[in-house]
Amino acid sequence: MTGRLLVHVLAVLVAVSALTLAGPGTARAEAAAVCSGRLVKSVPFTTGELRVYKNRQYACAVTFAKKPGARRSMSVTVQARGGRAAVDKGLFTRQAGPVTVYALHRCVRASGAVAGRGGSTGWILC
Repeated sequence: MTGRLLVHVLAVLVAVSALTLAGPGTARAEAAAVCSGRLVKSVPFTTGELRVYKNRQYACAVTFAKKPGARRSMSVTVQARGGRAAVDKGLFTRQAGPVTVYALHRCVRASGAVAGRGGSTGWILC
């Protein structure tokens, strides 16, 4: 009897943990896990959001769909001034990216799009 009680308690704890981890705030947690550094710019647009992160040496960008689901065209681009752009584009369900560039003491620009609608940062971190 004690063994069954322990199994039920563990099952409830696992279920509660899973619900807590998969709750509504997971998009920011996913982005933080995908890109290191701090969020420096967020650009919302009708079909999604572009987020740019920066640590000491690198800039990272990710585009998230507002409503994940069916595969659709998505893209994300990040470029340090004087350098080549890093691009990720294709058919995705949730996000495009992350893309990272070396950006120590450089201005950075990023753009992202979901299903033909998008946004960009212009030159930032100058």
